[in-house]
Amino acid sequence: MVFLKETGNGVIFHIHVVPKSAKNECAGIQGDAIKLKITAPPVEGQANDACIRFLSDLLSVKKNQVTIISGHKSRKKTVAIQGKGKKEIEAVFSIPPSLPFMKED
Repeated sequence: MVFLKETGNGVIFHIHVVPKSAKNECAGIQGDAIKLKITAPPVEGQANDACIRFLSDLLSVKKNQVTIISGHKSRKKTVAIQGKGKKEIEAVFSIPPSLPFMKED
C-alpha cells in the first residue's frame, strides 16, 4: 500500500528513486513508495533536482510546488506536492484508492 497523506495544502508521499536510468519514468510501486527512474546521477543533488522537474511535469504543477522533505541523500524520499489532492495523485500514478477503514500515518 502506497503511503499518501493529504494535508491542508497538498499531498505527502514516498518515492523510491533509481538514478542513472535510461529514461525518466514512473516504474510502478515499490513497498510503500512510488518508484521513479531518473536519468540523472546521484551526484551533488542532480537526481533530486531531476525528481522535482519530473514530478512537476507529470503532476502539472510548478517546480516550487514540489518539495523533497526528507531523504535528500537516500533513494527513498518523502515529497510534498502543493495544490493537488490525494485523488489526483492516485489517478496520475494509477494507485488504487485507500480503503476507508485503513489507517494512515
